Amino acid sequence: MTVLGTRALGRAALARQFLLARADVPVLDAVAHLGGLQAQEPHEPYTGLWSRLAGFDPGELSALLTGRRVVRTHLMRRTVHLVTADDALAWRTRHDAMLRRRMLGVYRRSLGDTDLDALAAAGAAVLGDEPRTLPEVGRLLLARWPDLAPREIGDVLTSLVPLVQVPPRGVWGETAPARCLLLETWLGRPVGALVDGGDPVGEALVLRHLAAFGPAATTDVRAWSGLAGLPAAADAVRDRLVAFRDERGRELLDLPDAPRPGEDTPAPVRFLPAFDNLVLGYDDRSRFIDDAHRRLSVAGARFVLVDGRVAATWTVADGTVVVTPLVRFSRADRTAVGEEGRALAGFLSGGASHRVTITASPR
Repeated sequence: MTVLGTRALGRAALARQFLLARADVPVLDAVAHLGGLQAQEPHEPYTGLWSRLAGFDPGELSALLTGRRVVRTHLMRRTVHLVTADDALAWRTRHDAMLRRRMLGVYRRSLGDTDLDALAAAGAAVLGDEPRTLPEVGRLLLARWPDLAPREIGDVLTSLVPLVQVPPRGVWGETAPARCLLLETWLGRPVGALVDGGDPVGEALVLRHLAAFGPAATTDVRAWSGLAGLPAAADAVRDRLVAFRDERGRELLDLPDAPRPGEDTPAPVRFLPAFDNLVLGYDDRSRFIDDAHRRLSVAGARFVLVDGRVAATWTVADGTVVVTPLVRFSRADRTAVGEEGRALAGFLSGGASHRVTITASPR
C-alpha cells in the first residue's frame, strides 16, 4: 500500500480546501464543498472564504444568510457551524446523539433527573415562531425548571432542539446577539429523519470529508464531525474508495479522482480564521501544525500558513494586521507574509487600511 508522507498529505488537503490556489466557484458551492465552516465567531467564515475564493465578496455570503440558503447552527463537535440549508436539514438528526452526549458531558450534574424530552418540547414551543436569545428562552422556562440557570437552559436546548441563529447575526459588518429559531420554521422544511438499516447520512459524511480533507482515516472523520459509528459507514462505501497509509502506519481512505499534488507543489501564504477546520478537522493534525503549537488551535488563535504549515498567529489591532511568527521566517517568508497580510487588511477594512506588522521571529 502506498505510503503518503506528511507534506504529500498536506498538499492534498490544501488543494481540496482551495488553499493552493483560490477557487473561482460560487460561495454556496464552496460552503457545501467544505462541509461548512466553523462559525463560533460570527465573522470568521468571511476570512476563511476570502483566503479560499477568487474575488470573494462578503455581501454574497451575507445574502445567502438572509436568503436562508446557508444557516448558522450547532452541528459538528457541538460547535456553531455555517452550513448550507440542505446540509443542515440532512445532517442534524444524525448528529442528535452526539450533541446530547457532549451537552451532558458539561451539564449532567446540574441537570440531575431533568426530563430532557419535556425540556426539549417546551423549548421548541417557545422557539417555534419568534426568534429569541437563549437566556431569554431560559427565563421563560425558569418557572418549570427553577433549579436551572436561564443560560444553562438555553445552552442545553441547542443540543436538544434543531435551532438556527437568525440574521443579522453573522451578517458582514453587523453586530447582533444570537437570536434563535427552530430550523424547520426558518427554512420551511422538515429536518430529515434517520432511516432503519444502514447509515446513508454517515456514508455521505465520510465521502464529503474525504472530498474536502482527504486522504483521511476514519478517526479524522470523527474528529471533524464528532460522530461515532463512522468506521461502519466507511466500510459501506469502501468499494468506491482507494487506500493509502501514512508514516504512522494508519490506513487512509480517499476518493479515487481527488487531487493529490506532489509534495513539492508550492503552497502560498494563507491567513486562516479562528477555529478553521483545516486544522481542527483531523485527529492527526501533524500535516499542518507542530505538536508544540497544537493547543493554540483550540484556543481560538488565527493562523498563518507558510509553505503549507502553521507558522504564525495573527490578530487585528487598530486596523493593522499583526503577525506573530511561531517559527523563524526567512526574508522571502516575511515578504510573502507581508504581501498577503496587507491584502487581508484591505479586505477587513473595506480598503481603508493595508497595514501589517510582523513581529520578530523566535530564536
